[in-house]
Amino acid sequence: MTPLSRALLTATAFLTPLTALHPAHSAHSAHPAHSAHGCASSVPYVSGEGGYATYRIPAAVITTPHLRAHSRGGTSTGTVLAFAEGRRDGVGDSGDIDVVLRRSTDGGCTWGPQTVVAAGQGDTRGNPAPVVDPRTGAVILVTSYNSGAVTEDRIMRGKVAPEQGRRVFVQRSWDDGRHFTSPQEITAEVKRPGWRWYATGPGHALALTRGRHAGRLLVPADHSAAPPAGSSDTGRESRYYGAHALYSDDGGRTWHLGFVDDTYDGVTNANETGAAQLPDGRLYIASRDQNGTSPGNRLDTYSSDGGHTLDRPFAAQPTLNDVPVTEGSVLQLQGHTAPLLFSGPSVPTARRAMALWSSTDGGATFTKALTLSARRAAYSDLVQLDRDTVGILYETGLTGAYETIEFRRLRLP
Repeated sequence: MTPLSRALLTATAFLTPLTALHPAHSAHSAHPAHSAHGCASSVPYVSGEGGYATYRIPAAVITTPHLRAHSRGGTSTGTVLAFAEGRRDGVGDSGDIDVVLRRSTDGGCTWGPQTVVAAGQGDTRGNPAPVVDPRTGAVILVTSYNSGAVTEDRIMRGKVAPEQGRRVFVQRSWDDGRHFTSPQEITAEVKRPGWRWYATGPGHALALTRGRHAGRLLVPADHSAAPPAGSSDTGRESRYYGAHALYSDDGGRTWHLGFVDDTYDGVTNANETGAAQLPDGRLYIASRDQNGTSPGNRLDTYSSDGGHTLDRPFAAQPTLNDVPVTEGSVLQLQGHTAPLLFSGPSVPTARRAMALWSSTDGGATFTKALTLSARRAAYSDLVQLDRDTVGILYETGLTGAYETIEFRRLRLP
C-alpha cells in the first residue's frame, strides 16, 4: 500500500457513527437516542413547533469551560449552543425571522428552553455566525438584517433604501449563551459602498489560535456588487456574488473588512462561505459556487495572512463534486496531523444524503468518510465537542429537507 493510499484509507475510516453502534431513532422524535456512551443524536428544532413555521440555517459552537468556569457564572463543562433562524411565515428567506438558540450542557443529548437572541419583530434577522473568543470565553454572535418587507431579489437589483437593505450586527454573551447583549450595528465598518446583498456565514465563525494573528475573530461572509456603469445587467445575476471576511482583533468590539473576492466573472461565483485554520496556520476558505460555469458546486482558496488577502483566486474543488448548490461546513480537528472535515449533502442534483468528507492534505483533496442518512438534507454546521467526539447540526427530514434540525454525535477514534 502506498503512503497516499494509506492516508486515504485512514481519512475514510476515522469517523465512527454512534448511530451505527446503537439503535437509530425517528428524525421527528423529541427525545435523543441514548446509549451507554451518552447519546447518538437529538432534535433541537422541529418545524411547526415553538411558534415558528420553519427552522433553518443552523450554527453551532461549544463554550470554553476552563475560562467560563472562573468568571461571570460560567459552567464547569462546555455548553453546546445551537443557533438557527426561526421563520414565522414559512420556509422562505424573507419576512418575520428571529435568531433563536437552544443550549445543551450534556454534549447535545438534551436541550434547554428555546430563547430568542435577536428578534425580527416583523423584519429579517438571520445568518447566525457565532464564535467563542479563546481569550475571554465570551460568545460573539454576528448576524445579518433586512426589512421584512423586501426580498433578496429586490436588494440585489438595488431597489431598496439602505436602511431596508442588508445590515450587519454583533452581540455578546458572557454567561455561556444564557443572555446576549442587544444587537449593535457594524455595517459601516464592514460593508463597502455599492454592495447590495450581504450575508454573514452562515455557520460558525473562526477564532485564530496560531500565528501572529492568534486571537483574531474572523467571520466568513458573502456579498453582491452593483453592475458596472452602462451595463444592461440588473445586479440579480449570480456573477455579482463574491466572498469576503470581516474580522476583529479586540474581542468583537471593533471590526474591519478583510479579503474581498471581487472577480465577478461568472466562472466562480463565491457565495456562502466558511473557514478553518489549518495546523500550519493558514486559513482554508470554502464557498458555495452559485451557478458559476466552473465544474462542480464547491470552491476554495487559502489565506496566509490571517484573512487579510487570498493566496489565490477561488477555484473549483473537484473532489467535492457530489455536493449540490448549497451551504457546507468546514472544521479543522484539533491535533497537528488531524484531518480537515467538510459536511454537506452528497447528491449533486438534490439536497439529500448528508455526508462528511475528510482531508489529510489541508483541503487539496477530500475523501468521503461517512454518509449519515439517505434522507433529504441541506445546511449543516460542524463542532468538535471533545477530543473523541464531533457534532453536526443539520437540516433534514423525510419528505423535505427543512422538517427538523438534528444534532448528530460522531465518535473520533
